[in-house]
Amino acid sequence: MNSDQIKDGVGRTPHRSLLKATGLTSGQIKKPIIGIVNSFNEIVPGHIHLQTIARAVKDGVLASGGTPLEFNTIGICDGIAMGHEGMKYSLASREIIADSIECMVRAHCFDALVFIPNCDKIIPGMLMAAARLNLPSIFISGGPMMSICDTNGQAMDLNSVFEAVGSYNVGRLDDEQLAYYEDNACPGCGSCAGMFTANSMNCLCEAIGIALPGNGTIPAVYAARTRLAKLAGEKIMELLDKNIRALDILNPKAFRNALTVDMALGCSTNTILHLAAIANEAGLAFSLPMINELSQATPNLCKLAPAGKHHLQDLNSAGGVQAVMSELNKKGFLDTSVITATGKTAAENLVGVRVTDKTVIRDIDDPYSKTGGIAILFGSLAPNGAVVKRSAVAPEMLVHKGPARVFDSEDEAQQAIFGGKIKPGDVVVIRYEGPAGGPGMREMLSPTSAIAGMGLDKQVALVTDGRFSGATRGAAIGHISPEAASGGNIAYVTEGDIISINIPEYKLDLMISDEELERRKKTMSLKPKKEFGGYIGRYMRYVSSAETGAVVK
Repeated sequence: MNSDQIKDGVGRTPHRSLLKATGLTSGQIKKPIIGIVNSFNEIVPGHIHLQTIARAVKDGVLASGGTPLEFNTIGICDGIAMGHEGMKYSLASREIIADSIECMVRAHCFDALVFIPNCDKIIPGMLMAAARLNLPSIFISGGPMMSICDTNGQAMDLNSVFEAVGSYNVGRLDDEQLAYYEDNACPGCGSCAGMFTANSMNCLCEAIGIALPGNGTIPAVYAARTRLAKLAGEKIMELLDKNIRALDILNPKAFRNALTVDMALGCSTNTILHLAAIANEAGLAFSLPMINELSQATPNLCKLAPAGKHHLQDLNSAGGVQAVMSELNKKGFLDTSVITATGKTAAENLVGVRVTDKTVIRDIDDPYSKTGGIAILFGSLAPNGAVVKRSAVAPEMLVHKGPARVFDSEDEAQQAIFGGKIKPGDVVVIRYEGPAGGPGMREMLSPTSAIAGMGLDKQVALVTDGRFSGATRGAAIGHISPEAASGGNIAYVTEGDIISINIPEYKLDLMISDEELERRKKTMSLKPKKEFGGYIGRYMRYVSSAETGAVVK
């Protein structure tokens, strides 16, 4: 066992003495030591209940003959961090999570690992650590928050509150109505209820095979979530016994499966950023053109919030991620030979699985669209690529040309939007918000929600070298690479330039001549780099471009 390094033989007597100081018995020390990697904290609603999940996991491990030992990671709530300096730290925290887990596991020689994430950056950070450490590993999330209906019968989620702020600022809602959304849209624990980044990544853990069926969709408050956690504790012992390790599951075929399911579900654009980073840790090839190859071929089967009215509880009732995979498998879109955390192949997991509500999960022959939920755009504004959640774009905005309204920060753009300075037809350009330029590649949920709340989401586009929350809807195009701080072409856009967006043809262009672009590069100066100390200062010096996952080199 890997843990023999800290417990076997006379030379490890001091180590055993320290383990006994924690209350472990000799019998417990002799058993496999299973690391329970928990991201519990008391400020993130997606994590407030993870002690319950950890307790259930430990019960499963104990019942199956292991010794569970828990340690924690940090976890940032993107919603609370949104719209201020805190958002600079959200993406950057992913690397700290991966690094801190590596430190704990290498130092203490665990035999296997159960990861308990729930929110946005914690899931990919833990996946990066799992790939790096390559021990038997399984993921069990805390599950999604419930969505309840407002007084008009419309299902609410966190995005409802952000959009309510936009409506309030143009007089569509009064104080009492705004307070209603504040008090009711997020009714309890769990990751925010739509197909936002957290739920996207939890679903993709299931699709890639490193989490058990149900991981992505069983609501946080259901007893079935606790039972699944106990089963995960039992299964990690089986994976250890069979020596099924993280990289046995995180293989190229499984990544293609996950990306295919991503397209069918209409997941967050952030999944592209995170899957690239995880592939980097796993030593796998990953490219943005590959995304379009899969997107072009894969039908979009679900319209989950923010793209539609359904939420994760509805997807769960309809059969969950496995039911989506079952539909895709009817036409051979998946490689079901891959091994999964159940100890079985994906094909074995799908036996008997079916869709129980075809209003939530469309039939493979009756999709919402013949192409996937995410598209990568290329062109003179984004030579190395940009990302859009195509399934959440209104049909009339799939092709759009409009004048650029240029802002060098999210804060400047927000002021202009709330100040009524953005008009129908405009293309809002927010730059110097990339991985290094931000730093931290802030999410732009506040501006996009304001635009939607004002009723302009079918008339105004937004492009940025930053990124978007999975809750964003509308023609919101992010991850523009190269970013402005690196001298990307977005740095040379001027007020009134025409920007052409053609999502069906995967194009994003700045409509000026090559000669004019070169002239601007010679005469226009880049915005001076910001000075930051501490971790974020180190992060901005070493972070890579969005196209490679914004990993720290």
